[in-house]
Amino acid sequence: MSKSSSEILKIGRHKVSVTNLDKVLYPKTGFTKGQVIEYYIAVSEFLLPHLKDRPLTLKRYPNGVEKPFFYEKNSPSHRPDWVKTGKVWSDTNDDYIHYTLVNNPETLVWVANLASLELHVTMGRWRTFENPTAIVFDLDPGLPATIVECCRVGLVLRGILEQLKLNCYAKTSGSKGLQIYVPLNRKTTSDKARAFALAVAQHLQKALPGEVVTDMKKTLRKGKILVDWSQNSASKTTVSVYSLRAKESPTVSIPVTWDEVATCAKKKKAAMLVFDSSAALKRLEKHGDLFKPLLTEKQTLPHLDPP
Repeated sequence: MSKSSSEILKIGRHKVSVTNLDKVLYPKTGFTKGQVIEYYIAVSEFLLPHLKDRPLTLKRYPNGVEKPFFYEKNSPSHRPDWVKTGKVWSDTNDDYIHYTLVNNPETLVWVANLASLELHVTMGRWRTFENPTAIVFDLDPGLPATIVECCRVGLVLRGILEQLKLNCYAKTSGSKGLQIYVPLNRKTTSDKARAFALAVAQHLQKALPGEVVTDMKKTLRKGKILVDWSQNSASKTTVSVYSLRAKESPTVSIPVTWDEVATCAKKKKAAMLVFDSSAALKRLEKHGDLFKPLLTEKQTLPHLDPP
């Protein structure tokens, strides 16, 4: 991409107008809007299958990560006619929300041009909104805990899931924590998924008393790991794999191996699991999509009673 402030890019089957390419969105590192767009173009081959047909909530930072941001659920009315949307009923709004669907590279570039740095998606697809394709456990550390403690908890969580004959996969949140995904790809409901996630989280809390909490109250979280099971509600969103995060530097929510999780826990070095956009692309060149099983692996949720 050239240094021109605005361009017309031929992406996929369409032309996309991109503007203010030299605008710095990450002041601490000088990372520009043009570089954000370049990153999403480079990662699109791996990212798009994970976004396909999933209602997307835009998280827009028009003036960069140090300035106010806003969420946008309804797809902007000024969208090109080739940007597809999926309508989902909202009881809260008593109306349909017309979510943006990022199903092709041109839509991804259009979204990036809106300075939607972070891509947040639902666990289900828009036509089957109440049927999640996976379960997520969002491990969120309360200071002074870090991703190191999340790794320790994640390894115990993996052991519980293995006992239930379920495979799981880890990714960094790109922020402070670790997220564990259990692929399903078999029809279940978000209510069942959420109830199962809560029961697992409660078993984890029992296995690691004093280290894990399942209650959202911030007063309970100091130095502990919140296992956020509520992200499995149909209306909730979680940051997509390969999404940028709006931090001081352009960090990425990236898959990690269980060996890497174990090493981080053992060596107690949080920086081992921090990857910026450049490092993320190098990992993809080396490892490919470590989250690919989430797209196809079929598993059935067993029954699990709370402890």
